[in-house]
Amino acid sequence: MEGKETRFGPAGSALMTVGTMGTTAGATDSALDSYTAVGGAGAFVAILLGEISPGGDGGGIYSMLVLALLAVFVAGLMVGRTPEFLGKKIRAPQMKLVVTYVLTVPVVVLVFGSMSLVLGAGTRSILNPGMHGLTEVTYAYASVAQNNGSAFAGLSASTPWYDTTLGLTMLVGRFGPIVLALAIAGSLAGARAHARTRATLDTSGPTFVAFLLGVILIVGGLIYFPMLILGPIGERIVG
Repeated sequence: MEGKETRFGPAGSALMTVGTMGTTAGATDSALDSYTAVGGAGAFVAILLGEISPGGDGGGIYSMLVLALLAVFVAGLMVGRTPEFLGKKIRAPQMKLVVTYVLTVPVVVLVFGSMSLVLGAGTRSILNPGMHGLTEVTYAYASVAQNNGSAFAGLSASTPWYDTTLGLTMLVGRFGPIVLALAIAGSLAGARAHARTRATLDTSGPTFVAFLLGVILIVGGLIYFPMLILGPIGERIVG
């Protein structure tokens, strides 16, 4: 019960944490640093996926739409059909913007997180060494990048290094995706709408929904899985 909401117990505390981490609320009724490695990972993964479930305010919808465009393109390559969404063909210019969108937040989070783990200015603020310390650092950067605001208590982030890098992460993580999402929308708005044919990939059925979920998990896994292995997953295995 240490660090948990005593009125609701561990289960109720975990339910609220996982639910709110999938939004931009960042609200918690318990201490994230008191969770087990798996419990902390539950809150972490929701942020890493871009807060698309249940969805962050504003950012959740365009994140899901961008991932839908990526899924359409990948599915079109796999089945040999024209990658098309809402009557607009998905071509190289749109995919360059989509890939840049997908990589923007992970790059800034992982770069600054890695620097904080090797530079003295960053390591001096880590109160819990080892795998849990890695989780605390990367969670801090992911949280500000996704406009969440929650944090683990084991990191003293009120230092010049973290104030500067977290601020830069927030700047890039929030404005970068917004600008890229608008650029994608503008690119598609200027494209000619095509009539639906037999070669058009269906994007309204359960098959595409399942494929979209697979793309979300695979993309998030490929980007963040090594970090998760060295952080909460490794902590659970070793502990």
